[in-house]
Amino acid sequence: MTWPLVAAAVALDLLLGDPRWAPHPVRAIGWWIARVERTTRRLLGATRWAGVVLWLAVVGATTAVVYLLPRWLDLYWAYSLLAIGSLDRESRRVVRLLDGGDIAEARRAQAEARRALSWIVGRDTERLDESAIRRAVIETVSENLSDGVVAPLFFLVLGGAPAMAAYKAVNTLDSMVGYRNDHWRDVGWFSAKADDAANWIPARLTALFVVLGAALMRLNASAAWRVARRDATSQPSPNAGWPEAAFAGALGVRLGGESSYQAVVSRKASLNPEGRPPDRRASAQSRKLLYATALTAALAAVAAIAWGA
Repeated sequence: MTWPLVAAAVALDLLLGDPRWAPHPVRAIGWWIARVERTTRRLLGATRWAGVVLWLAVVGATTAVVYLLPRWLDLYWAYSLLAIGSLDRESRRVVRLLDGGDIAEARRAQAEARRALSWIVGRDTERLDESAIRRAVIETVSENLSDGVVAPLFFLVLGGAPAMAAYKAVNTLDSMVGYRNDHWRDVGWFSAKADDAANWIPARLTALFVVLGAALMRLNASAAWRVARRDATSQPSPNAGWPEAAFAGALGVRLGGESSYQAVVSRKASLNPEGRPPDRRASAQSRKLLYATALTAALAAVAAIAWGA
């Protein structure tokens, strides 16, 4: 893996995003997860052993495919497994729906925003009000900066395109089967734990990049650092709190609290509880912070590869 290839992949992601009509590796990984999960559940039942076999089959097959294919395809893998453009597009769509129109139109837009939000947020959205939708979008942007940008770049630097693809398989497994309900509790246990381990370093790096991005955008970098150090470990997830707390401090808003994921209520401590509820200004600033953080992480990846070359 060379630094010009990483730079080109980031540029392509910023320019093109992920067109809905184009084939995408994550959709292929999701298809494979669904097929293997049905087979392992049928053969081994809804057990943790079934979850281990599922994880090994999905991560192993994904890594092998990318490793065995010609290296000139590495640009495609690196570009398609980054998510800066798609994360911005989906989050901006929700925010535009909230921002547009008079009160009557805004109410209808809010209902549309709930439906749009369900594409990018794993939580239930039917009863969210405007402030809760803005909170959910900011939390999703910050958490997915780790899952969709920093972590893929981190593994790309460590082990090239195969390691990056392996990480995306790990992350997609957690997204699809890592829920704590009766259906997934045992089958998804290993996938959830493996995702926690894979994201431990990238999540903390993301918080650092958010602080640097906040300084570049003249947001509150010192508060981002302070809130991340103080509040990040108050969340149920060992990782998600780091980028979310840094965002909360940088934007001066209150994040966290109660959410519902596939009808399972999650009650989390507030991040930056002294902050204001997320508003239109915070939504606009979060987009700037998204790009500043992503580009800071990309520059760090390019520098790391160039330094090691």
